[in-house]
Amino acid sequence: MKPTTTPSTVNPTLTFWGAAGGVTGSMHLIEAGNHKILLDCGLHQGKREEARQRNGHFPFHPDQIDAVIVSHAHIDHCGNLPTLIRQGFDGPIYCTPPTRDLLRVMLADSAKIQEEDAAHLNIARNYAEPWVQPLYTVADVEKVFGRLVSVPYGRDTDATKTVRFRFIEAGHVLGSAMVHVVVAAHDRDRTLTFSGDMGRRGLPILKPTGTIPAADVLVCESTYGNRTHRSFAETVEKLYATIRDTIDRDGKVLIPAFSLGRTQLIIHVLQQGLREGKLPAIPIFVDSPLASEVAAVYRAHPNSLSDEIAQALREGHGLLGGDGVTYVRDFEQSTLLASRPGPSVIIASSGMCDAGRIQQHLKQLVDDPRCTIILVSYQASGTVGRKLLEPKATVRFQGRDWNKWIEVVHLDGFSGHADKHDFTAYLSALAGKVGKVRLIHGEREQSEALADMLRELGFDDVAVPVPGDRVTIG
Repeated sequence: MKPTTTPSTVNPTLTFWGAAGGVTGSMHLIEAGNHKILLDCGLHQGKREEARQRNGHFPFHPDQIDAVIVSHAHIDHCGNLPTLIRQGFDGPIYCTPPTRDLLRVMLADSAKIQEEDAAHLNIARNYAEPWVQPLYTVADVEKVFGRLVSVPYGRDTDATKTVRFRFIEAGHVLGSAMVHVVVAAHDRDRTLTFSGDMGRRGLPILKPTGTIPAADVLVCESTYGNRTHRSFAETVEKLYATIRDTIDRDGKVLIPAFSLGRTQLIIHVLQQGLREGKLPAIPIFVDSPLASEVAAVYRAHPNSLSDEIAQALREGHGLLGGDGVTYVRDFEQSTLLASRPGPSVIIASSGMCDAGRIQQHLKQLVDDPRCTIILVSYQASGTVGRKLLEPKATVRFQGRDWNKWIEVVHLDGFSGHADKHDFTAYLSALAGKVGKVRLIHGEREQSEALADMLRELGFDDVAVPVPGDRVTIG
């Protein structure tokens, strides 16, 4: 990777602005000479007013950003792109081909949720002025699409005249990527590897996580830095047992799941359970127009899936529906699912219960002790999902307190994030080959524990940044 212009004599830097000391809102700024490149531009999720303030105000001037490189299509990594453009950014947005297609459906859905959430708040406030405005609208999202530039895995690509990057399979969700950045500097090239979100070893559906390149600075996620996930097989059996127990008491099962990644995995294991007789023939509804659109993107990118799943898709089986699974797109039909006679499984977003169709089902079933809500995703602090896990008799959402008589089960063994053992396997070989390690995208306890583990493995310079911290690349 050679420069095509005179490199700067000032060392490049990286500033951490999001997912530093926390999990959501991934956003990190590379400054190399006169150029500024943003790694991810995600939505911060958490307490409503705090999230609105953080998402609505950038700690830099968006019109000074030359390019954005997006690791994957989860909203906490890409969901604030419309706001960035609305506030002046007019450069390219680089991503993998599957992520390009997913951004079209994920951001449109996010805008719809923003608009609906603002409408609900205005109703709850009896339309008191000033009205609550959505963070962005569908019209704002349309402006993102013209800026998307898809880059295949493994191809060196110029982001500016002195900065190049390459995508590497991350194994987290369809299209997810690690980013290896090379900056032409006055004395030697400076390198940065950004992990994005790394997948677990041994999960079905996706290709495995690639080899992490050595670099002057490694920026690594740490969501489960001090935890070991329950084995996948054990988690699946617990899911089946919970569903069977709920059916026995004539209840319904709610599964909040993000429409990208987690929903496909849950559908896959439920269909396996039906085929193997581990689940009775129970209706399974995927209450998500978005999940239906995501399924179409999966069909369009079989080369990004494991060989087994790609073959299942070719045969019309597996994670995209059929085989006992029904997608629900119509909103009126959706409103009837919770009152439908008899047991059923309802999969709906959002995965943290903060918005989307899962809330309407939760309103109807949260005080029904026959029913179960199975949380299959990480629950960020301040979200409704995290509140459900608290040992309280009530839970607050949509402006009021609700009796929490529904059974709450948390299964973190479906996580698509690397855990402590995965980090050891992925990172051990890099000891002595990486200058600095900065751990992000984790609650501080998890990040600090992973930092201690990496020091024991032989990494000399390991730290956990907070928003605004800066590291020199080199």
